[in-house]
Amino acid sequence: MKTCFLVIDAQESFRQRPYFTDHDLPAYLAAQNALIDGCVAKGMPVVQIFHVDGPQTASNPFAVESGHVRPLVELQSYTPAATFYKNRHSALVGTGLGVWLRQNGIQKITISGIRTEQCCETTARHASDEGYTVDYALDATLTWDMQQPDGQTLSAANIKVRTATVLDGRFARVCSVVDLL
Repeated sequence: MKTCFLVIDAQESFRQRPYFTDHDLPAYLAAQNALIDGCVAKGMPVVQIFHVDGPQTASNPFAVESGHVRPLVELQSYTPAATFYKNRHSALVGTGLGVWLRQNGIQKITISGIRTEQCCETTARHASDEGYTVDYALDATLTWDMQQPDGQTLSAANIKVRTATVLDGRFARVCSVVDLL
């Protein structure tokens, strides 16, 4: 089964957000970089996805004009098989990624990147609904604590547990980088 690897929104834009912390960043980068290296070594296509939205001004970190829509500086350098820019949560909406996957005979997708519960999870669900087999590399995703509607904090660790719970066996096989390599 022909597979490709998606690196979703692993971009400098997030450093400009007030919720950004580097608490989980080293572990994420170690996992993300190991997966990039492993996929490149296997000759698997690595696809780069960037999130862009909001006003197209230098003051918006998710606008190309800001200079922040670029890979995290610590990310392993690689030559992407393709690069797509999205302005929705799913990397399959309005980007041309679905066309590229079909043209390249891709049947299985491995997902990684930022944010665990948003763009990565949404892309996993969408890809599954489109008929792709999905591996979700949980340790190669990153998120941050969030405030719940009742004002309590939902930790990044609990968000990852929740994402794994709702995806595994339904929309994806949730696995680790070690499992994938």
